[in-house]
Amino acid sequence: MYLFILIPIAIFIAYGIRIVRPTELGVVEFLGKYTRTASSGFNWIIPLIQNMYIINVTERRVDIEPQSIITKDKLNAKVDGVVYYKVITPSDAIYNVQNFQSAVPSLTTTTLRAVIGKMTLTEANENRDAINEQVELILDKQVVKWGIKVVRVELQRIEPPEDVQQAMNMVVKAENEKIAALDMATAIETKADGERRAEIKKAEGIATAIKLKAEADGEAIKVVNESAEKYFKGNAQLLKKLETVSEALKNNSKIIIPSNMELINVINDLAGGSVLPIKTKKEE
Repeated sequence: MYLFILIPIAIFIAYGIRIVRPTELGVVEFLGKYTRTASSGFNWIIPLIQNMYIINVTERRVDIEPQSIITKDKLNAKVDGVVYYKVITPSDAIYNVQNFQSAVPSLTTTTLRAVIGKMTLTEANENRDAINEQVELILDKQVVKWGIKVVRVELQRIEPPEDVQQAMNMVVKAENEKIAALDMATAIETKADGERRAEIKKAEGIATAIKLKAEADGEAIKVVNESAEKYFKGNAQLLKKLETVSEALKNNSKIIIPSNMELINVINDLAGGSVLPIKTKKEE
């Protein structure tokens, strides 16, 4: 008999058991009225009288569907993004909004339209971080009454119409070609400047060599003149003849020597002098 009593009681107790995971919180109602928020772990409610709604309180990621937004310069830009948020107060998320899971993406879409609609397409592309921060700030102020905290908003793309995109690509290509042409002109100018400097250095070297040679020739002439004054005074004609022989020999001039003539006689003839005959031992 006790068994018939214990079994219904056990079923009643088991039916009221609720296990809440660490990533969740439970909203408990008593006859349709909020009573408490159950924490993670073992919880028990009165069956049929109490009810529990379990809410995940971890960070959620919601994709914003691509949408066309008219920018300030009257262009239809295709925009999509991602919003990250988490439930802070489960009771507010249930009682202050009909369905927060669909309300947050819808509000994000509306906010994106309002923010990007005040910018030109170029400004929107250049200020994505600022747009993210502004949308996050506006959203956070709106959803706080829903017990929700917006963690961050990220724009994934802002695409202009196809014809505008093609025009932008052409502009970018032209800019790149302009930069490449300027770089090429700079390289050619640098090369020409280097060659000019090299020619200048070469000319300076040649001029220096000519100057040094002239100085050396002058010094040599000075030495010759001094020697002429000292050793050939009154014999200028003889000195001139010796110089002629020296120049002839220095320039590798070809001289035909008769087979019956001594070398010293050839040199003597070139100098215009006379050589005394060399006596042999027999003649002595």
